[in-house]
Amino acid sequence: MSSRDQFASKIGFILAAAGSAIGLGAIWKFPYMAGTNGGSVFILLFILCTVIIGLPILIAEFMIGRRGQLDPIHSFKKQAPGTPWFMIGWIGLIACGLILSFYSVVGGWILSYLTRALTFSLTGQSLDFATLFTDIISNPWEIILSQAAFMLITLLIVQAGIKRGIEVASKWMMPLLFLFFILLFIRSITLDGAMAGIEFMFVPDWSYLNAETLLLALGQAFFSLSVGVAAMITYASYLSPKEQIAGSASNVAVMNIAISILAGLVIFPAVFALGYSPEQGPGLAFIMIPAVFEQLPMGGFFLIIFFILLLFATTTSAIALLEVVVAIGIGRKTEGRKKASWLFAAIIFILGVPSALSFGLLSDVTILDRSIFDFVDYITSSFMMPIGALFTSLFVGYYYTKDISRSELNTSPVIYHIWLNIVRYLAPLAIIIILIRSAF
Repeated sequence: MSSRDQFASKIGFILAAAGSAIGLGAIWKFPYMAGTNGGSVFILLFILCTVIIGLPILIAEFMIGRRGQLDPIHSFKKQAPGTPWFMIGWIGLIACGLILSFYSVVGGWILSYLTRALTFSLTGQSLDFATLFTDIISNPWEIILSQAAFMLITLLIVQAGIKRGIEVASKWMMPLLFLFFILLFIRSITLDGAMAGIEFMFVPDWSYLNAETLLLALGQAFFSLSVGVAAMITYASYLSPKEQIAGSASNVAVMNIAISILAGLVIFPAVFALGYSPEQGPGLAFIMIPAVFEQLPMGGFFLIIFFILLLFATTTSAIALLEVVVAIGIGRKTEGRKKASWLFAAIIFILGVPSALSFGLLSDVTILDRSIFDFVDYITSSFMMPIGALFTSLFVGYYYTKDISRSELNTSPVIYHIWLNIVRYLAPLAIIIILIRSAF
């Protein structure tokens, strides 16, 4: 049996882990969540929740993965033999498969828009972008083919392995993602009236400082860091035991915050400059942004950049989700990665077809008054991710002995005790509140 694959460098691991976190949560969801919840106050609470609660859980996941050096299920079995803690790995497996099933649908939307942007058919025609979005997501053939194409991109990267696939892709896509963001940011803030968008992001409207905004910011922090689905446990299992995990986790959290804020700095100045409302909601990326760029000089070029950026961000998250499933599928073996990648990608694609069709052929099918797409999103983001994060915190906080957790974290006693108290008490309490709010 060949040795288990590992990241070739620390920066490769950080970029891959950051790519897992920096997906639609940072670029698509964060701007519309901030736009509908007061801007600056939401952003401030999001940063605080990420640093105070999200980061300690991320460190806990890195601990489990690096110490186990196996896929999530076998990692828990190795570290807690004869106990049911391995079920956390199963929660992650199911959650990743379900999330990727609808995530790939959104990836298909992005490919459809990118194809149109590359042919400059999104500018210069005064399109009704709301109608265009509806037409795209309700067209069964286009959306299924686009979803399949996105899954193909994802599995081709994952089947190549950690060093030659995920790490190489992350090293290319993450720097380009930052570069494209900077280009769009410069264009956005040079518009007349852009300062109104800057003020919306950085001048607090304290009327939004309430429990509801805090809970939404906390949920966004968990969602955007990809905690609770075993993705970070899986990536950390490919990390050398010699690497420091606290610094790596901090870098991932900082990059996630930076990209989220950059996304706001790209979108809100342009939205305000052209007289739109920031409260567009989930359609911000697919309806508002094309409408905004359509009115700008060289708008077609910047739309191409924007959708390439979205594609990169979505792909880096998708490969992490598929890697969890593939890693568990091949278990302790290193052989069979290619076959497993194709098999599980095909299964997840099939699972995603109902979500893809939920805005067209299956639009009349609802579960708990939600479309199939929205129901899968609701179950995974509102319940499975928080439950996974909750049990991860409890496992590291209470099952690990202090000697184990102290040696794994390898930091100053003060930081260690702050981290331990958050993981044991504050994080579980916050997650339970999120679960109660989601249920009722």
